[in-house]
Amino acid sequence: MNNQIAEYNAELRNKPALEIVRWGIARANHRAIVSTNFRPYEAVILHLCVQVQPDIPVIWVDHGYNRPATYRFAEQLRNRLNLNLKIYLPKLSAAHRDAIHGPIPGIDNEAELEKFSAMMKLEPFERCMQELAPNVWFTALRKVQNPYRATLDILSEDETYHTIKVSPVFYWTDADMEAYLKQYNLPNEWDYFDPTKADEKRECGLHIK
Repeated sequence: MNNQIAEYNAELRNKPALEIVRWGIARANHRAIVSTNFRPYEAVILHLCVQVQPDIPVIWVDHGYNRPATYRFAEQLRNRLNLNLKIYLPKLSAAHRDAIHGPIPGIDNEAELEKFSAMMKLEPFERCMQELAPNVWFTALRKVQNPYRATLDILSEDETYHTIKVSPVFYWTDADMEAYLKQYNLPNEWDYFDPTKADEKRECGLHIK
């Protein structure tokens, strides 16, 4: 399978993002999803995916700690793109977790941060993946985002969730993303913070094989 993935990556390397989405949808056998956290530039991947499959399930794990602007942005995009948004929540609300376990752990407390991520983000996402069992999982991962992601490619086999991960904008720069937003007059949102990552260079666990 790894050799085949490498061949596909070579084939897709210089294809337009929309063509990569079409490629993935064609191979998904009606079981494709796109995940989002409504961070900056997320309108790009969502707009690309709904052009090919308007009713594609859009997966959002809402850990409960998003800022108000992010929730407003999510609603704005849901209405603008008519998203088939499927929201997965942790088993504990943010207020409940904080009352029992205390404040969100900081970047200097890796052990507690991993527990926090597992409880508030990974468990609901795992539940989602078990329920939907996608063949193809579209993401907005990009090479420039952090050192780990720089080791990936447009396609990768996700062994945890037994699916093919497709990142159509993997080689795009921030300038490319800005240009796409401008071309299609799409909104963006900068007041975003993910407490399960605590730092842009740290992975919360969703994309670690």
